[in-house]
Amino acid sequence: MTALLVLEDGRVFEGTAYGAEGETFGEMVFNTGMTGYQETLTDPSYHRQIVAMTAPHIGNTGVNDEDPESGRVWVSGYVVREPARIPSNWRSTRTLDDYLRDQGVVGIAMRGTRALTRHLRERGAMRAGVFSGDAAGPVDELVERVLRSPGMEGADLARQVSTAEPYVVEAVGRKRFTVAAVDLGIKSMTPRRMAERGCEVHVLPAGATAEDILATGPDGVFFSNGPGDPATADYAVDAMRGVLAEGRPVFGICFGNQILGRALGLGTYKLRYGHRGVNQPVQDRRSGKVEISAHNHGFAVDAPLDGPFETPYGRAEVSHVNLNDDCVEGLRLLDRPAFSVQYHPEAAAGPHDAAYLFDEFCDLMEGEKGA
Repeated sequence: MTALLVLEDGRVFEGTAYGAEGETFGEMVFNTGMTGYQETLTDPSYHRQIVAMTAPHIGNTGVNDEDPESGRVWVSGYVVREPARIPSNWRSTRTLDDYLRDQGVVGIAMRGTRALTRHLRERGAMRAGVFSGDAAGPVDELVERVLRSPGMEGADLARQVSTAEPYVVEAVGRKRFTVAAVDLGIKSMTPRRMAERGCEVHVLPAGATAEDILATGPDGVFFSNGPGDPATADYAVDAMRGVLAEGRPVFGICFGNQILGRALGLGTYKLRYGHRGVNQPVQDRRSGKVEISAHNHGFAVDAPLDGPFETPYGRAEVSHVNLNDDCVEGLRLLDRPAFSVQYHPEAAAGPHDAAYLFDEFCDLMEGEKGA
């Protein structure tokens, strides 16, 4: 069955229907990872985005029940070049095509994924729609429908993907710390990484206040990744400021990095096409070490790169930068126990270069308990 991918600037790509049939809308982005498609699909940070995979073969290992990062697929649409005809992996329980159908995710398989990626790199991420079956129609009408769909700037999405009720992930082995984790779109591997280090993790809804967070008696507070425009998340910024005022150790990743930036008085801005994949080079500015890291963000923090700067909570500095574009990839307070990174140290899916950041968080909590 023929399917169409229609961009808001009028560019159209033709292919065949993949996954569910029908129509879907979202921000068109691309992911450069050669592996980890199941983790990508179930990452809440991809809420309301149509994701194109730049790797040519997708679905080779099928779908299993161990790798999802949440209880559902969050991407609004899926674009692949060559879907696997026969998956092969001992953990596979079904095909990716069947999985997308079951989850109601409209997709397209097309030979133009390279041209699409080049187009987005030149023109920037934009709204798009995928249409197949009865949803397909005259292109002019489809472009108009795409233009009527919501954009990502100004979108408050974290509360849409967050847990409705608090829950606890128990520490593995001896409990060392209590961590309050604010779920702005958290991936399941993240509290698991902390639990492996002896943390009892209390996962709280995105709208949790500083009082709610501190009521768990945390040794440290974690702010997670998540979707949408950080400029809309005043509720999370207020919570972050309340935690910083109490002097509790803080660790944030991705959206949490942007929330820390805003809490420090910095601005955020939308990247041209974002960073998405498991192969992004990031440099630790203190050691000079380069980490290959997993990314999924379309917004970034606007912070000075030339040394420490003043904030309401003392001095801070940019701790990490992206070597491709000098994008701010990490922040660190110098006078209080708080730091954040823009990438994903839980490595699901992705390299393990940044796993040490969970150890740094534990060291920070250990130091504050000792003090």
